[in-house]
Amino acid sequence: MRNQAQLIAYADRLAGDLPGVQRLLEGPLQGWFGGVHLLPFFDPIDGADAGFDPVDHQRVDARLGTWDDVERLGRAWPIMADLIVNHMSSRSPQFLDFLEHGEASEHAGLFLTLDGVFEHGATEALLTRLYRPRPGLPLTPVQLADRTKRVMWTTFTADQIDIDVRSPAGVAYLDAILDRFAEHHIEVVRLDAVGYAIKTPGTSSFMTEDTFAFIEGLTARAHARGIEVLVEVHSYWKRQVEIAERVDYVYDFALPPLVIHALFTGNAERLRRWFEIRPHNAVTVLDTHDGIGVIDVGPDTSDAHHLGLLSVEEIDELVEGIHEASHGTSRLATGAAASNVDLYQVNCTFYDALGADDDAYLIARLLQVWLPGVPQIYYVGLLTGHNDVELLHATGIGRDINRHRYHAEDLERALARPVVQRLGVLLRLRNRHPAFQGSWSLLEDGRDHGRLVMRWDADGEVAALDVDLRAKRYELTLTLDGTERTVTDLAQLRDV
Repeated sequence: MRNQAQLIAYADRLAGDLPGVQRLLEGPLQGWFGGVHLLPFFDPIDGADAGFDPVDHQRVDARLGTWDDVERLGRAWPIMADLIVNHMSSRSPQFLDFLEHGEASEHAGLFLTLDGVFEHGATEALLTRLYRPRPGLPLTPVQLADRTKRVMWTTFTADQIDIDVRSPAGVAYLDAILDRFAEHHIEVVRLDAVGYAIKTPGTSSFMTEDTFAFIEGLTARAHARGIEVLVEVHSYWKRQVEIAERVDYVYDFALPPLVIHALFTGNAERLRRWFEIRPHNAVTVLDTHDGIGVIDVGPDTSDAHHLGLLSVEEIDELVEGIHEASHGTSRLATGAAASNVDLYQVNCTFYDALGADDDAYLIARLLQVWLPGVPQIYYVGLLTGHNDVELLHATGIGRDINRHRYHAEDLERALARPVVQRLGVLLRLRNRHPAFQGSWSLLEDGRDHGRLVMRWDADGEVAALDVDLRAKRYELTLTLDGTERTVTDLAQLRDV
Protein backbone atom coordinates (compact mmCIF):
# COMPACT_ATOMS: atom_id res chain seq x y z
CA MET A 1 0.00 0.00 0.00
CA ARG A 2 1.40 3.39 -0.95
CA ASN A 3 2.06 5.84 1.87
CA GLN A 4 -0.50 8.20 0.36
CA ALA A 5 -4.15 9.01 0.95
CA GLN A 6 -6.54 6.22 -0.01
CA LEU A 7 -10.13 6.57 -1.20
CA ILE A 8 -12.75 4.16 0.17
CA ALA A 9 -16.03 3.99 -1.74
CA TYR A 10 -18.87 1.96 -3.12
CA ALA A 11 -18.35 2.30 -6.86
CA ASP A 12 -22.06 2.61 -7.61
CA ARG A 13 -22.87 5.10 -4.84
CA LEU A 14 -19.99 7.43 -5.70
CA ALA A 15 -19.64 7.20 -9.46
CA GLY A 16 -22.18 4.77 -10.88
CA ASP A 17 -19.74 2.02 -11.82
CA LEU A 18 -16.05 1.08 -11.94
CA PRO A 19 -15.19 3.11 -15.06
CA GLY A 20 -16.88 6.07 -13.34
CA VAL A 21 -14.52 5.75 -10.37
CA GLN A 22 -11.56 5.80 -12.74
CA ARG A 23 -12.88 8.90 -14.52
CA LEU A 24 -13.18 10.68 -11.18
CA LEU A 25 -9.64 9.76 -10.12
CA GLU A 26 -8.27 10.86 -13.48
CA GLY A 27 -10.34 14.06 -13.49
CA PRO A 28 -11.53 16.18 -10.55
CA LEU A 29 -9.78 14.00 -7.95
CA GLN A 30 -6.46 13.84 -9.78
CA GLY A 31 -3.57 13.85 -7.31
CA TRP A 32 -5.86 13.42 -4.29
CA PHE A 33 -5.35 9.67 -3.85
CA GLY A 34 -2.62 7.08 -4.17
CA GLY A 35 -4.95 4.06 -3.97
CA VAL A 36 -8.56 3.02 -3.66
CA HIS A 37 -10.46 0.59 -1.48
CA LEU A 38 -13.38 -0.64 -3.56
CA LEU A 39 -16.10 -1.70 -1.14
CA PRO A 40 -17.74 -4.99 -2.14
CA PHE A 41 -18.16 -5.06 -5.90
CA PHE A 42 -19.10 -8.74 -5.95
CA ASP A 43 -22.36 -10.27 -7.08
CA PRO A 44 -24.66 -8.83 -5.84
CA ILE A 45 -23.89 -5.37 -4.47
CA ASP A 46 -27.41 -4.94 -3.06
CA GLY A 47 -28.01 -8.02 -0.93
CA ALA A 48 -28.94 -7.97 2.74
CA ASP A 49 -25.73 -6.16 3.78
CA ALA A 50 -24.65 -3.88 0.91
CA GLY A 51 -22.41 -6.48 -0.70
CA PHE A 52 -21.00 -7.96 2.50
CA ASP A 53 -23.14 -11.05 1.92
CA PRO A 54 -21.81 -12.24 -1.45
CA VAL A 55 -23.65 -14.83 -3.49
CA ASP A 56 -20.56 -15.13 -5.69
CA HIS A 57 -17.41 -13.67 -4.16
CA GLN A 58 -15.45 -14.22 -7.39
CA ARG A 59 -17.82 -12.44 -9.78
CA VAL A 60 -17.98 -8.68 -10.36
CA ASP A 61 -21.56 -7.41 -10.28
CA ALA A 62 -22.31 -6.73 -13.96
CA ARG A 63 -23.95 -3.42 -13.05
CA LEU A 64 -20.51 -2.13 -12.02
CA GLY A 65 -18.40 -3.62 -14.79
CA THR A 66 -16.01 -6.54 -15.18
CA TRP A 67 -12.71 -7.83 -13.87
CA ASP A 68 -11.12 -6.04 -16.86
CA ASP A 69 -12.42 -2.75 -15.40
CA VAL A 70 -10.91 -3.67 -12.04
CA GLU A 71 -7.56 -4.40 -13.67
CA ARG A 72 -7.66 -1.18 -15.71
CA LEU A 73 -8.24 0.85 -12.56
CA GLY A 74 -5.59 -1.09 -10.68
CA ARG A 75 -2.87 -0.29 -13.18
CA ALA A 76 -2.93 3.35 -12.05
CA TRP A 77 -4.22 3.12 -8.46
CA PRO A 78 -3.39 0.14 -6.24
CA ILE A 79 -6.66 -1.50 -5.23
CA MET A 80 -7.78 -2.87 -1.89
CA ALA A 81 -10.67 -5.36 -1.90
CA ASP A 82 -12.64 -7.05 0.85
CA LEU A 83 -12.05 -10.70 1.63
CA ILE A 84 -15.28 -11.51 3.43
CA VAL A 85 -13.85 -14.20 5.64
CA ASN A 86 -16.59 -15.13 8.06
CA HIS A 87 -19.67 -15.78 5.94
CA MET A 88 -21.46 -15.88 2.60
CA SER A 89 -25.01 -15.32 1.43
CA SER A 90 -27.81 -17.73 2.28
CA ARG A 91 -28.66 -17.42 -1.44
CA SER A 92 -25.25 -18.66 -2.60
CA PRO A 93 -25.22 -21.76 -4.85
CA GLN A 94 -23.19 -23.60 -2.23
CA PHE A 95 -25.70 -23.05 0.56
CA LEU A 96 -28.70 -23.75 -1.65
CA ASP A 97 -27.06 -27.05 -2.60
CA PHE A 98 -26.59 -27.83 1.10
CA LEU A 99 -30.29 -27.11 1.74
CA GLU A 100 -31.20 -29.47 -1.09
CA HIS A 101 -28.86 -32.35 -0.32
CA GLY A 102 -27.85 -31.96 3.33
CA GLU A 103 -24.76 -33.91 4.33
CA ALA A 104 -24.66 -35.47 0.86
CA SER A 105 -23.88 -32.03 -0.60
CA GLU A 106 -20.31 -31.51 -1.74
CA HIS A 107 -20.51 -28.19 0.11
CA ALA A 108 -21.75 -29.54 3.44
CA GLY A 109 -18.34 -29.07 5.06
CA LEU A 110 -18.27 -25.41 4.09
CA PHE A 111 -20.83 -24.26 6.66
CA LEU A 112 -20.80 -24.08 10.44
CA THR A 113 -23.65 -25.58 12.43
CA LEU A 114 -24.31 -25.45 16.15
CA ASP A 115 -23.23 -29.10 16.51
CA GLY A 116 -20.17 -28.40 14.40
CA VAL A 117 -18.94 -25.91 17.00
CA PHE A 118 -20.28 -27.53 20.18
CA GLU A 119 -19.91 -31.20 19.40
CA HIS A 120 -20.45 -32.09 23.06
CA GLY A 121 -23.51 -29.88 23.39
CA ALA A 122 -24.07 -26.17 23.99
CA THR A 123 -24.92 -25.06 27.50
CA GLU A 124 -26.24 -21.71 28.62
CA ALA A 125 -22.87 -20.94 30.18
CA LEU A 126 -21.04 -21.64 26.91
CA LEU A 127 -23.43 -19.62 24.77
CA THR A 128 -23.43 -16.59 27.06
CA ARG A 129 -19.63 -16.42 26.93
CA LEU A 130 -19.75 -15.63 23.22
CA TYR A 131 -18.80 -12.08 22.29
CA ARG A 132 -21.63 -10.56 20.27
CA PRO A 133 -21.51 -7.52 17.97
CA ARG A 134 -25.31 -7.59 17.72
CA PRO A 135 -28.24 -8.59 19.93
CA GLY A 136 -29.24 -12.23 20.30
CA LEU A 137 -27.48 -15.51 19.66
CA PRO A 138 -25.54 -16.23 16.45
CA LEU A 139 -27.85 -19.08 15.46
CA THR A 140 -30.52 -19.57 12.79
CA PRO A 141 -32.59 -22.77 12.27
CA VAL A 142 -33.11 -23.89 8.66
CA GLN A 143 -35.11 -26.69 7.09
CA LEU A 144 -33.54 -28.96 4.48
CA ALA A 145 -35.32 -30.41 1.48
CA ASP A 146 -35.93 -33.69 3.33
CA ARG A 147 -37.66 -31.63 6.08
CA THR A 148 -34.93 -32.22 8.65
CA LYS A 149 -33.77 -29.13 10.50
CA ARG A 150 -30.30 -27.79 11.22
CA VAL A 151 -29.14 -24.86 13.33
CA MET A 152 -26.68 -22.76 11.33
CA TRP A 153 -24.10 -20.40 12.79
CA THR A 154 -24.96 -16.82 11.72
CA THR A 155 -22.79 -14.25 13.49
CA PHE A 156 -24.42 -11.23 11.86
CA THR A 157 -27.79 -11.91 10.20
CA ALA A 158 -29.82 -14.91 9.08
CA ASP A 159 -28.88 -14.01 5.50
CA GLN A 160 -25.15 -14.43 6.23
CA ILE A 161 -24.16 -18.07 6.83
CA ASP A 162 -20.88 -18.58 8.66
CA ILE A 163 -18.12 -20.53 6.96
CA ASP A 164 -16.04 -23.25 8.58
CA VAL A 165 -12.82 -21.51 7.60
CA ARG A 166 -10.57 -24.32 8.89
CA SER A 167 -12.29 -27.13 7.00
CA PRO A 168 -10.80 -28.28 3.67
CA ALA A 169 -13.82 -26.76 1.92
CA GLY A 170 -13.40 -23.47 3.79
CA VAL A 171 -9.68 -23.28 3.03
CA ALA A 172 -10.33 -23.99 -0.66
CA TYR A 173 -13.09 -21.35 -0.76
CA LEU A 174 -10.90 -18.57 0.63
CA ASP A 175 -7.87 -19.60 -1.41
CA ALA A 176 -9.92 -19.48 -4.61
CA ILE A 177 -10.90 -15.88 -3.84
CA LEU A 178 -7.29 -14.95 -3.12
CA ASP A 179 -6.27 -16.57 -6.41
CA ARG A 180 -8.87 -14.53 -8.30
CA PHE A 181 -7.70 -11.36 -6.60
CA ALA A 182 -4.06 -12.08 -7.43
CA GLU A 183 -4.94 -12.81 -11.06
CA HIS A 184 -6.48 -9.36 -11.35
CA HIS A 185 -3.77 -7.45 -9.47
CA ILE A 186 -5.55 -6.70 -6.20
CA GLU A 187 -2.66 -5.54 -4.00
CA VAL A 188 -4.29 -5.40 -0.54
CA VAL A 189 -7.14 -7.32 1.09
CA ARG A 190 -9.16 -6.19 4.06
CA LEU A 191 -10.09 -9.19 6.21
CA ASP A 192 -13.73 -8.41 6.90
CA ALA A 193 -15.20 -9.76 10.16
CA VAL A 194 -12.14 -11.97 10.68
CA GLY A 195 -12.31 -11.49 14.45
CA TYR A 196 -15.37 -13.76 14.54
CA ALA A 197 -14.12 -16.41 12.12
CA ILE A 198 -12.84 -18.96 14.65
CA LYS A 199 -15.29 -20.46 17.13
CA THR A 200 -13.62 -22.08 20.13
CA PRO A 201 -15.98 -23.65 22.73
CA GLY A 202 -15.52 -22.23 26.19
CA THR A 203 -14.19 -18.87 24.97
CA SER A 204 -15.64 -15.61 23.67
CA SER A 205 -14.82 -16.86 20.14
CA PHE A 206 -13.59 -13.35 19.32
CA MET A 207 -9.92 -12.50 18.76
CA THR A 208 -8.70 -15.49 20.75
CA GLU A 209 -5.29 -17.09 20.30
CA ASP A 210 -6.95 -19.45 17.81
CA THR A 211 -8.13 -16.40 15.86
CA PHE A 212 -4.63 -14.94 15.83
CA ALA A 213 -3.24 -18.23 14.56
CA PHE A 214 -5.83 -18.28 11.79
CA ILE A 215 -5.04 -14.66 10.82
CA GLU A 216 -1.34 -15.45 10.68
CA GLY A 217 -1.97 -18.45 8.45
CA LEU A 218 -4.35 -16.57 6.15
CA THR A 219 -1.90 -13.66 5.96
CA ALA A 220 0.84 -16.06 4.88
CA ARG A 221 -1.45 -17.42 2.16
CA ALA A 222 -2.12 -13.85 0.96
CA HIS A 223 1.59 -12.95 1.06
CA ALA A 224 2.39 -16.00 -1.04
CA ARG A 225 0.23 -14.40 -3.73
CA GLY A 226 1.85 -10.96 -3.36
CA ILE A 227 -1.09 -9.49 -1.42
CA GLU A 228 -0.85 -7.35 1.75
CA VAL A 229 -3.38 -7.64 4.56
CA LEU A 230 -5.40 -5.11 6.56
CA VAL A 231 -7.22 -6.53 9.58
CA GLU A 232 -10.62 -5.01 10.40
CA VAL A 233 -11.54 -5.42 14.07
CA HIS A 234 -13.54 -3.21 16.41
CA SER A 235 -12.39 -3.99 19.94
CA TYR A 236 -10.81 -2.74 23.16
CA TRP A 237 -7.90 -0.42 22.40
CA LYS A 238 -5.20 -2.59 24.00
CA ARG A 239 -6.31 -5.47 21.80
CA GLN A 240 -5.85 -3.27 18.75
CA VAL A 241 -2.29 -2.51 19.83
CA GLU A 242 -1.64 -6.25 20.23
CA ILE A 243 -3.17 -7.03 16.85
CA ALA A 244 -0.98 -4.40 15.17
CA GLU A 245 2.15 -6.20 16.31
CA ARG A 246 1.13 -9.31 14.36
CA VAL A 247 -0.29 -8.01 11.07
CA ASP A 248 0.62 -5.79 8.11
CA TYR A 249 -1.94 -3.09 8.86
CA VAL A 250 -4.70 -2.45 11.40
CA TYR A 251 -7.39 0.23 11.45
CA ASP A 252 -7.09 3.09 13.92
CA PHE A 253 -10.74 2.97 14.92
CA ALA A 254 -10.06 4.85 18.17
CA LEU A 255 -9.17 8.00 16.24
CA PRO A 256 -12.67 9.16 15.12
CA PRO A 257 -14.36 9.32 18.55
CA LEU A 258 -11.23 10.80 20.16
CA VAL A 259 -11.00 13.54 17.52
CA ILE A 260 -14.69 14.40 17.97
CA HIS A 261 -14.24 14.43 21.76
CA ALA A 262 -11.27 16.79 21.45
CA LEU A 263 -13.16 19.17 19.17
CA PHE A 264 -16.27 19.10 21.37
CA THR A 265 -14.35 19.79 24.58
CA GLY A 266 -11.40 21.83 23.32
CA ASN A 267 -9.19 19.45 25.31
CA ALA A 268 -6.52 17.39 23.59
CA GLU A 269 -5.36 15.29 26.52
CA ARG A 270 -7.28 12.10 25.68
CA LEU A 271 -6.21 12.40 22.05
CA ARG A 272 -2.59 13.11 23.02
CA ARG A 273 -2.48 10.01 25.18
CA TRP A 274 -3.59 7.90 22.22
CA PHE A 275 -1.05 9.53 19.91
CA GLU A 276 1.68 8.46 22.32
CA ILE A 277 0.74 4.76 22.35
CA ARG A 278 -1.10 4.02 19.11
CA PRO A 279 0.39 1.66 16.51
CA HIS A 280 2.01 3.32 13.51
CA ASN A 281 1.23 0.53 11.01
CA ALA A 282 -2.32 1.83 10.96
CA VAL A 283 -4.82 2.84 8.35
CA THR A 284 -6.21 6.05 9.82
CA VAL A 285 -9.91 6.75 9.34
CA LEU A 286 -12.47 9.26 10.53
CA ASP A 287 -15.42 7.61 8.83
CA THR A 288 -16.18 4.40 6.98
CA HIS A 289 -19.18 2.61 5.48
CA ASP A 290 -20.13 1.63 9.04
CA GLY A 291 -20.83 3.91 12.00
CA ILE A 292 -18.54 5.83 14.33
CA GLY A 293 -17.37 3.19 16.80
CA VAL A 294 -17.32 3.85 20.53
CA ILE A 295 -16.30 0.38 21.71
CA ASP A 296 -12.79 1.21 20.47
CA VAL A 297 -12.36 3.90 23.14
CA GLY A 298 -14.45 2.34 25.91
CA PRO A 299 -13.52 -0.06 28.73
CA ASP A 300 -12.91 -3.72 27.99
CA THR A 301 -16.34 -5.36 27.67
CA SER A 302 -14.93 -8.56 29.17
CA ASP A 303 -13.31 -6.83 32.17
CA ALA A 304 -14.50 -3.38 33.25
CA HIS A 305 -11.34 -2.95 35.34
CA HIS A 306 -9.48 -2.43 32.03
CA LEU A 307 -10.19 1.26 31.47
CA GLY A 308 -10.96 2.86 28.16
CA LEU A 309 -9.40 5.84 26.43
CA LEU A 310 -12.59 7.64 27.43
CA SER A 311 -14.69 7.02 30.52
CA VAL A 312 -18.23 5.69 30.25
CA GLU A 313 -19.52 9.15 31.17
CA GLU A 314 -17.38 10.80 28.49
CA ILE A 315 -18.64 8.34 25.91
CA ASP A 316 -22.26 9.05 26.86
CA GLU A 317 -21.58 12.78 26.50
CA LEU A 318 -19.85 12.19 23.17
CA VAL A 319 -22.76 10.20 21.74
CA GLU A 320 -25.28 12.77 22.95
CA GLY A 321 -23.10 15.54 21.52
CA ILE A 322 -23.13 13.89 18.10
CA HIS A 323 -26.91 13.60 18.22
CA GLU A 324 -27.19 17.29 19.09
CA ALA A 325 -24.67 18.35 16.45
CA SER A 326 -26.58 16.41 13.78
CA HIS A 327 -29.87 18.01 14.89
CA GLY A 328 -31.16 14.63 16.01
CA THR A 329 -30.80 12.87 12.66
CA SER A 330 -28.14 10.48 13.95
CA ARG A 331 -30.49 9.46 16.75
CA LEU A 332 -32.91 8.17 14.10
CA ALA A 333 -30.27 5.72 12.88
CA THR A 334 -28.53 4.63 16.08
CA GLY A 335 -29.15 2.11 18.84
CA ALA A 336 -32.59 0.50 18.70
CA ALA A 337 -33.76 2.94 16.02
CA ALA A 338 -34.25 1.91 12.38
CA SER A 339 -33.96 -1.79 13.20
CA ASN A 340 -30.32 -1.04 13.92
CA VAL A 341 -28.22 -4.02 14.91
CA ASP A 342 -24.86 -2.37 15.63
CA LEU A 343 -24.45 -2.17 19.38
CA TYR A 344 -21.34 -0.05 19.55
CA GLN A 345 -21.63 2.51 16.75
CA VAL A 346 -23.23 5.88 16.13
CA ASN A 347 -24.60 6.09 12.60
CA CYS A 348 -23.84 9.58 11.28
CA THR A 349 -21.72 11.23 8.63
CA PHE A 350 -18.54 12.64 10.13
CA TYR A 351 -19.34 16.10 8.80
CA ASP A 352 -22.73 16.16 10.54
CA ALA A 353 -21.19 14.68 13.71
CA LEU A 354 -19.21 17.94 13.91
CA GLY A 355 -22.29 20.07 13.30
CA ALA A 356 -21.33 20.74 9.65
CA ASP A 357 -18.58 23.06 10.94
CA ASP A 358 -16.04 23.50 8.13
CA ASP A 359 -13.24 24.65 10.44
CA ALA A 360 -13.68 21.72 12.83
CA TYR A 361 -13.93 19.32 9.92
CA LEU A 362 -10.68 20.46 8.31
CA ILE A 363 -8.85 20.31 11.65
CA ALA A 364 -10.06 16.72 12.03
CA ARG A 365 -8.70 15.86 8.58
CA LEU A 366 -5.40 17.63 9.32
CA LEU A 367 -4.97 15.52 12.46
CA GLN A 368 -5.81 12.37 10.52
CA VAL A 369 -3.34 12.87 7.68
CA TRP A 370 -0.55 14.20 9.94
CA LEU A 371 -0.46 11.04 12.02
CA PRO A 372 1.82 8.10 11.19
CA GLY A 373 -0.12 5.62 9.08
CA VAL A 374 -1.96 5.58 5.78
CA PRO A 375 -4.97 7.93 5.71
CA GLN A 376 -8.14 6.53 4.18
CA ILE A 377 -10.97 8.90 3.22
CA TYR A 378 -14.56 7.65 2.93
CA TYR A 379 -16.40 9.00 -0.11
CA VAL A 380 -19.25 10.62 1.89
CA GLY A 381 -16.73 12.31 4.18
CA LEU A 382 -14.66 13.39 1.19
CA LEU A 383 -17.69 15.26 -0.14
CA THR A 384 -18.73 16.57 3.31
CA GLY A 385 -22.01 14.72 2.99
CA HIS A 386 -24.98 15.23 5.27
CA ASN A 387 -27.04 12.48 6.87
CA ASP A 388 -29.25 10.90 4.20
CA VAL A 389 -32.47 10.69 6.19
CA GLU A 390 -34.47 10.02 3.03
CA LEU A 391 -32.44 6.88 2.28
CA LEU A 392 -32.68 5.85 5.93
CA HIS A 393 -36.47 6.06 5.83
CA ALA A 394 -36.57 4.21 2.51
CA THR A 395 -34.51 1.23 3.67
CA GLY A 396 -34.92 1.24 7.45
CA ILE A 397 -31.20 0.44 7.75
CA GLY A 398 -29.35 2.68 10.20
CA ARG A 399 -26.00 2.64 8.41
CA ASP A 400 -27.61 3.87 5.18
CA ILE A 401 -27.73 7.35 6.68
CA ASN A 402 -24.01 7.50 5.80
CA ARG A 403 -24.20 5.71 2.43
CA HIS A 404 -25.60 8.38 0.14
CA ARG A 405 -25.99 7.67 -3.57
CA TYR A 406 -24.40 10.54 -5.49
CA HIS A 407 -25.67 11.53 -8.91
CA ALA A 408 -23.62 13.59 -11.33
CA GLU A 409 -25.21 16.89 -10.28
CA ASP A 410 -24.74 16.11 -6.55
CA LEU A 411 -21.12 15.23 -7.16
CA GLU A 412 -20.39 18.39 -9.13
CA ARG A 413 -21.92 20.60 -6.44
CA ALA A 414 -20.07 18.83 -3.64
CA LEU A 415 -16.70 19.01 -5.36
CA ALA A 416 -17.11 22.75 -5.90
CA ARG A 417 -17.53 23.45 -2.17
CA PRO A 418 -14.58 25.42 -0.71
CA VAL A 419 -14.21 22.99 2.21
CA VAL A 420 -13.91 20.05 -0.21
CA GLN A 421 -11.39 21.92 -2.36
CA ARG A 422 -9.31 22.66 0.75
CA LEU A 423 -9.44 18.96 1.64
CA GLY A 424 -8.16 18.18 -1.86
CA VAL A 425 -5.25 20.56 -1.29
CA LEU A 426 -4.46 18.77 1.98
CA LEU A 427 -4.53 15.33 0.32
CA ARG A 428 -2.23 16.46 -2.50
CA LEU A 429 0.15 17.90 0.10
CA ARG A 430 0.11 14.64 2.09
CA ASN A 431 0.82 12.61 -1.06
CA ARG A 432 3.64 14.78 -2.40
CA HIS A 433 5.56 16.40 0.44
CA PRO A 434 8.77 14.43 1.13
CA ALA A 435 8.72 15.13 4.88
CA PHE A 436 5.90 12.56 5.29
CA GLN A 437 8.35 9.82 4.31
CA GLY A 438 10.58 10.67 7.27
CA SER A 439 10.26 10.65 11.07
CA TRP A 440 7.31 11.92 13.12
CA SER A 441 7.32 13.62 16.50
CA LEU A 442 4.64 14.88 18.88
CA LEU A 443 5.84 18.09 20.53
CA GLU A 444 5.14 19.11 24.11
CA ASP A 445 4.06 22.74 23.38
CA GLY A 446 4.08 23.54 27.10
CA ARG A 447 1.30 20.99 27.68
CA ASP A 448 -1.45 23.43 26.67
CA HIS A 449 -4.50 21.18 26.94
CA GLY A 450 -6.10 22.80 23.91
CA ARG A 451 -3.17 22.49 21.50
CA LEU A 452 -1.51 19.72 19.53
CA VAL A 453 1.76 20.15 17.64
CA MET A 454 3.16 17.47 15.35
CA ARG A 455 6.13 17.50 13.02
CA TRP A 456 7.57 15.39 10.19
CA ASP A 457 11.26 15.64 9.21
CA ALA A 458 13.14 14.04 6.32
CA ASP A 459 16.55 15.21 5.01
CA GLY A 460 15.92 18.86 5.75
CA GLU A 461 12.29 18.76 4.66
CA VAL A 462 9.73 19.79 7.29
CA ALA A 463 5.96 19.50 7.63
CA ALA A 464 4.67 20.77 10.98
CA LEU A 465 1.10 21.14 12.22
CA ASP A 466 0.01 23.33 15.14
CA VAL A 467 -3.69 23.01 16.05
CA ASP A 468 -5.64 25.17 18.50
CA LEU A 469 -8.72 23.07 19.32
CA ARG A 470 -10.51 25.79 21.26
CA ALA A 471 -10.25 28.44 18.56
CA LYS A 472 -10.46 25.84 15.77
CA ARG A 473 -7.42 27.32 14.05
CA TYR A 474 -4.34 25.71 12.59
CA GLU A 475 -0.91 26.71 11.37
CA LEU A 476 1.26 24.73 8.95
CA THR A 477 5.01 25.16 8.67
CA LEU A 478 6.35 23.62 5.47
CA THR A 479 9.48 23.55 3.41
CA LEU A 480 8.50 24.41 -0.16
CA ASP A 481 11.11 24.69 -2.92
CA GLY A 482 13.88 24.92 -0.36
CA THR A 483 12.34 27.64 1.78
CA GLU A 484 10.26 27.42 4.95
CA ARG A 485 6.75 28.80 4.73
CA THR A 486 3.96 29.25 7.26
CA VAL A 487 0.31 29.14 6.22
CA THR A 488 -2.95 29.39 8.16
CA ASP A 489 -5.36 28.43 5.36
CA LEU A 490 -5.04 25.42 3.09
CA ALA A 491 -6.33 27.56 0.24
CA GLN A 492 -2.93 29.32 0.31
CA LEU A 493 -1.42 26.07 -1.00
CA ARG A 494 -3.86 25.64 -3.88
CA ASP A 495 -1.20 26.25 -6.54
CA VAL A 496 1.61 24.37 -4.79
